[in-house]
Amino acid sequence: MRFTRKRRTKIDMDIQGQHQIDASPERIWRDLNDPHVLQACIPGCEALRRVDEQHFECEITAKYGPVKTRFKSRLSIEDSVPPSSYVLAGEGKGGVAGFGKGRAHVQLTPQAGGTLLVYTARFTVGGKLAQLGARLVASTTRKLSDDFFSRFSARFDALDV
Repeated sequence: MRFTRKRRTKIDMDIQGQHQIDASPERIWRDLNDPHVLQACIPGCEALRRVDEQHFECEITAKYGPVKTRFKSRLSIEDSVPPSSYVLAGEGKGGVAGFGKGRAHVQLTPQAGGTLLVYTARFTVGGKLAQLGARLVASTTRKLSDDFFSRFSARFDALDV
């Protein structure tokens, strides 16, 4: 008799966070929709181009533990309420390594001295990447998300807006 271990084929995860940014919601909104700013802030982003007003295509290289892969991704802006909120949805294919997809709701709330950016996201990673284990995949995805918003927030500190 032979036993086989069923391998995990996808991992779902939720991520949330917030950043206080010393800029107006209008200025932050403009940068959240600028492909040059997004490319500079997305970790591992090698190319990003606007397809139309609500869609982007990009190539991102990411490393999950021992697996490094290039994702060809398509992003779309949904439920846009300028300058206060939108949903950024995306799906990327990493060849034999697997796939990633997700939806992030971004909310901008004016506050004294700036804007509070709050995000909640739901991600799914599948294929060989999911076989690495939920803890590694979730921590790497969380780090990539935190790195994006930290880079994005730091832009405003550097600009002294």
